[in-house]
Amino acid sequence: MRNTSKMTTLENKFPLLAVEHGCIISKDADITVAFEVELPELYTVTGAEYEAIHGCWCKATKVLPDFCVVHKQDWFIKERYKPELQKDDMSFLSRSFERHFNERPYLKHSCYLYLTKTTKERNRMQSNFSTLCRGHIIPKELDRETAGKFMEAAEQFERIMNDSGFVRLRRLSTNELVGTEKSAGLIERYFSLMPEGDTALQDIDLSAREMRIGDNRLCLHTLSDAEDMPGKVATDIRYEKLSTDRSDCRLSFASPVGLLLSCNHIYNQYVIIDNSEENLQKFEKSARNMQSLSRYSRSNSINREWIDQYLNEAHSYGLTSVRAHFNVMAWSDDAEELKHIKNDVGSQLASMECVPRHNTIDCPTLYWAAMPGNAADFPAEESFHTFIEQAVCLFTEETNYRSSLSPFGIKMVDRLTGKPLHLDISDLPMKRGITTNRNKFVLGPSGSGKSFFMNHLVRQYYEQGTHVVLVDTGNSYLGLCEMIRRKTNGADGVYFTYTEEKPISFNPFYTDDYVFDVEKKDSIKTLLLTLWKSEDDKVTKTESGELGSAVNAYIERIRADRSIVPSFNTFYEYMRDDYRRELAEREIKVEKSDFNIDNMLTTMRQYYRDGRYDFLLNSTENIDLLGKRFIVFEIDSIKENRELFPVVTIIIMEAFINKMRRLKGVRKQLIVEEAWKAFSSANMAEYLRYMYKTVRKYYGEAIVVTQEVDDIISSPVVKESIINNSDCKILRPAEIHEQV
Repeated sequence: MRNTSKMTTLENKFPLLAVEHGCIISKDADITVAFEVELPELYTVTGAEYEAIHGCWCKATKVLPDFCVVHKQDWFIKERYKPELQKDDMSFLSRSFERHFNERPYLKHSCYLYLTKTTKERNRMQSNFSTLCRGHIIPKELDRETAGKFMEAAEQFERIMNDSGFVRLRRLSTNELVGTEKSAGLIERYFSLMPEGDTALQDIDLSAREMRIGDNRLCLHTLSDAEDMPGKVATDIRYEKLSTDRSDCRLSFASPVGLLLSCNHIYNQYVIIDNSEENLQKFEKSARNMQSLSRYSRSNSINREWIDQYLNEAHSYGLTSVRAHFNVMAWSDDAEELKHIKNDVGSQLASMECVPRHNTIDCPTLYWAAMPGNAADFPAEESFHTFIEQAVCLFTEETNYRSSLSPFGIKMVDRLTGKPLHLDISDLPMKRGITTNRNKFVLGPSGSGKSFFMNHLVRQYYEQGTHVVLVDTGNSYLGLCEMIRRKTNGADGVYFTYTEEKPISFNPFYTDDYVFDVEKKDSIKTLLLTLWKSEDDKVTKTESGELGSAVNAYIERIRADRSIVPSFNTFYEYMRDDYRRELAEREIKVEKSDFNIDNMLTTMRQYYRDGRYDFLLNSTENIDLLGKRFIVFEIDSIKENRELFPVVTIIIMEAFINKMRRLKGVRKQLIVEEAWKAFSSANMAEYLRYMYKTVRKYYGEAIVVTQEVDDIISSPVVKESIINNSDCKILRPAEIHEQV
């Protein structure tokens, strides 16, 4: 019996002949080069940078020969997050974080670019000549000379875009296009419209009422007429949701049909390059015809004016006449959901001031033409004449946030969808030249989530081997410190705090290895001067020198006699008994006006045994802070104490500087929470300046966390030392950004 069925196989209609050397060859001898496009991340591009990207697209398009098609195809496919739970060294909180986001839906963006060389005849064919409508396709022979020139132009195109620094093109290999035994290629994925990895060829139903691929129903919105376009296009638009009176958040002009459209869809952008001179001559002839017919119809007169305006633009600015077309192809397996998708696509196009056209007639031929490598099959009647500059304005220019390639970093989530990302905010920005140091400044009012964020950041830094020294005023890190102490069985997680029952206690003279470098000795001397002198008292050179000599002599003694317990008590006794006697026996007498050792001993008596503050510098726990990776100084109860606080701050800074100098190749972090106000005193000014300017050289970073903007700006020490030397600013919430 004769087969009256309207069914056919994909093989019979398939317009592609082969993929050779990474080029797609069609049966009509069209040659296509395919690229994967890497676009800038969402919300990270300024208006000037969008202008630069637009200029690169225009420049690159102009190097292509006549009768080429630039087909940019953006895939937006709904996928679900798959957690990384296979790592053996994951902590409980890291594993819980991953599980929390398990199956979180998000929109995955992939961008491809196809450069197709076709012929003059193929460039002007209409939909009724599509390969989809032909019974048999007889392969044609490829013109090698034309193909060679096109390949050279394609390489120039790639070089121009890659040199821009904003957009990167990567040539797709043959396996990526056609697939392998284990994975589907790009062409096969297009025929299934499924996420990567779930590809399976489906039946394709082409009917007058709707088009279906498997269970998915397609809807197509087109911009194929100049009358449907907005009166004015631009490279970028202001995104009101994240903009303020003082700052602009910019997105590309076509962003509403990109990532901001949250459904499965493909956004196709075509720039069809004809012979520009022939096009303009045709318009000249059409303008003359309209002129002669203008007396019979006002519309003819108006059309002539439009054509004249187009020709004037072309000749005045040397613009290249091209044809363009844009369409949004969305789909769903749920008929009810598809209705909502149609409305969403239409409203997004309307937000661009375009007239949304739901195209049902040419849906199959436009779907067929959007196949990778088949852009030459595009129906000419679906395009409109414009210039390269205006056409490129409708390219999407941004993609999802990407995880950092660096192995070090913290877990954050995508602002748009909540998908987890691995983000390096310390090393990668320095390698790329974005920042010159790792220092950070965190600002946010009470309740904005900055303490939650800082706990999240600190925990992940610690788990990756960082030595963390924290100065806190509100017990924000008590829970984290206790967790680390339990996990390490007390080997790490040191929490210093002051209570009447257990006052804060240190031993600045103790080290595990009896190594005292220059910085350690200087910090002990500075500590002793702070105990002795008030802020207003001037320290003479003799006093500083004698105290330094005393510290050095005491260190030599405890090294020689290990039975002496290093502490402030034994140092005080050494100064009182031995050093004072040695001072008196010198040939060159030291006057009391130059160095009054009795006055010093009297002043520091309160820190000696049985004194008021004898607990402060005589800790018996003998904790060497150099080897501890997580240390918290909770100073809320002593920050107003004029006796204790200066001593504690010096010990804190000494602990960090000791780590900074001696732990080479190990990441260090000093975090000051709210206590920065106390650190802005005159005594601490030099420490702050030194810390923020030199910590970068020792693989370290300093972080200040605070609530008030005004206090920072009003303090010259903080402003000069912290703000100017913190290249990474973390602002929470958005309202703070306006104040800054």
